[in-house]
Amino acid sequence: MLLVLGDLRPASASETVAFNSESKVLHGRLYKPAGAGPFRAILYNHGSAPGLLNDQAFDLIGPLFVARGWVFFAPYRRGQGLSSDAGPYIQEQIQAARASGGEALAAETMVRLLSTEQLQDQMAALAWLKQQPFVLATRIAAMGNSFGGIETVLGAEQGGYCAGVDASGAAESWDRAPSLQTRMLHAVQHAKSPIFFFQAENDYSLASSRTLYAAMKASHESAQIRIYPPYGSSPQQGHSFAYRGASVWFEDVLRFLEANCKP
Repeated sequence: MLLVLGDLRPASASETVAFNSESKVLHGRLYKPAGAGPFRAILYNHGSAPGLLNDQAFDLIGPLFVARGWVFFAPYRRGQGLSSDAGPYIQEQIQAARASGGEALAAETMVRLLSTEQLQDQMAALAWLKQQPFVLATRIAAMGNSFGGIETVLGAEQGGYCAGVDASGAAESWDRAPSLQTRMLHAVQHAKSPIFFFQAENDYSLASSRTLYAAMKASHESAQIRIYPPYGSSPQQGHSFAYRGASVWFEDVLRFLEANCKP
């Protein structure tokens, strides 16, 4: 059991910024190194945790990248966190679909939302980040955990990133959502940037990372995968490795990003 208790770091100073996604005003957390830059940047796609719980991941991971000279931008998509007033919460929409139409409708709703309005919000955040004078616009990478890992894969298909990092994307939903499998496989087969997939061995399922990695290698030979030892003693703890285990995976992720996002 790999459980690093010393990897919970104090929050680094961040600022709240606003950006537009069509007619909606969304907000996110921005962490910056000292100086004028321009710097390389990470656009971090959050998971589906309610309220401001995703701030925990931001405050653990953001300072690590800032210390190595990267900007770290964590936009909240509509319905969550700082953007909760911009639309309904995606998990509530999925739960309502499940109540009215069962697992099939829940999966269809999840895929539809993640590949339309949620992806639109991610692309709007990327457009905002590219416009900032302290950012190298051609050296922005995407990263995300859980639902954010799915978003990262979908964003890599759209283009605009030098690399992507999918941490536990679809670990909870892969096995029960064939339509999600189809959508993500299409995305990696048409990805415009390399992707690094990683999970802890005791996550809910490893099928998503392994299947997507294999498909991407067959199409591009520009993917990497790392399955780390178990983190904690439950699937939920294994799933939280995507952010709580940052001290374990950070150097591997940074090495991948440095190789593919050279300044």
